[in-house]
Amino acid sequence: MFRYTTQGTCSRQILIDTQGDIVRHVEFIGGCAGNTQGVARLVEGMKIDEVIDRCKGIQCRAGTSCPDQLARALEQIRAQQNG
Repeated sequence: MFRYTTQGTCSRQILIDTQGDIVRHVEFIGGCAGNTQGVARLVEGMKIDEVIDRCKGIQCRAGTSCPDQLARALEQIRAQQNG
């Protein structure tokens, strides 16, 4: 499980399980429960690059959002996989 500490959002952390290039499970710690649960469920089963493309750059406050932070976390996972 990959743990990502968020910056600039109400959520404090994102827990992510991937298998190859597929997002298997996402859990936000903190944040707006309905929104973060919705985002997590929507991206499960999607390819990492598709989630990044769809979520990167979405803004809520401080120039970021929970979906944007998820995209940043997935970019780190992708970099580790390619590393």
